[in-house]
Amino acid sequence: MILSKPLRQQPVLRAVPRKPPPKTQDQHRRLHSLPPLTHGATFEKDGVPNLLSAEGYALAWTQYQSHVLAKLNLLTSGKPDYTLPTRDLAIKHARDASKASLFNHASMAHNNHLFFSTLSASPTPTPPSETLLRAINTSFSSLPSLRLTFLATANAMFGPGHVWLVKKNPTNDLAILTTYIAGSPYPGAHFRQQPIDMATVSTPVYAGMTPQAWAQVWAQPDAQKTVAPNVADSMRAGSFGVQSDKRRGPGGADLEVCMCVSTWEHVWLRDWGVGGKAAFLDAWWDRIDWGIVEQNAGPLRSGLRSADGRSGTSLLSAAFR
Repeated sequence: MILSKPLRQQPVLRAVPRKPPPKTQDQHRRLHSLPPLTHGATFEKDGVPNLLSAEGYALAWTQYQSHVLAKLNLLTSGKPDYTLPTRDLAIKHARDASKASLFNHASMAHNNHLFFSTLSASPTPTPPSETLLRAINTSFSSLPSLRLTFLATANAMFGPGHVWLVKKNPTNDLAILTTYIAGSPYPGAHFRQQPIDMATVSTPVYAGMTPQAWAQVWAQPDAQKTVAPNVADSMRAGSFGVQSDKRRGPGGADLEVCMCVSTWEHVWLRDWGVGGKAAFLDAWWDRIDWGIVEQNAGPLRSGLRSADGRSGTSLLSAAFR
């Protein structure tokens, strides 16, 4: 007979809860994440009506915006300004050549968000109000004239970028502005406005100074700034001077942003094909929610006069973040 040792009863193993490791400073920071869109759920399911398929929308918005924001999070990790909105990041670093990648990703994230935020899911998007229409008529003579000029400008851009509807201060006129690649339309970032295709022109000179020379001047304390006579006026205190909150680059216009269209190929190429840019732009115009455009513009007031003496309506833009 084989005798076996009695088996000792095994104690019951109990899971001991482990305390999570303390969060690092980087884990405490606010990450830039995909912002919600008013019609995002509809666009994700059905696409943007008559403009982008669900797959095209996923590529141009969900995938691309997530990619840009993920890279932006890496670039701002551990930096003191990681909590800044994308618009503020772009303006802050527009003049710093060493932060070019951070500027590009912050500006592109902001531009792409603004573009998609003005798209309507309704079969009949909100038309311009009478007040907004008066402002358009003052600057472009009519809404069809604005459409023709805006779309022709966007279609003529040889390369990716954005076309903007802006309001100029202090004349209160509406105008069309172009920016290439990730260029920003905002006054504080006019050194990186990129209003032309830099691959087809020589390096520009700003107010008689190269961008590098101006960057050296800007890096000096305000009291020590010395510039050539031809840019002295732009350095004085006031709306154009070194004490200005906006700190525009020399020659930069003071303006407010109302809306934009993206001419980046990843937005339209999948659904419209090579050579389909003009058709995409036509379809985009019919997707504009002018109510959102007016909301972005902020309060409207009439009775102002532009520089040429015309009576018109002004769009006063709130900061879109």
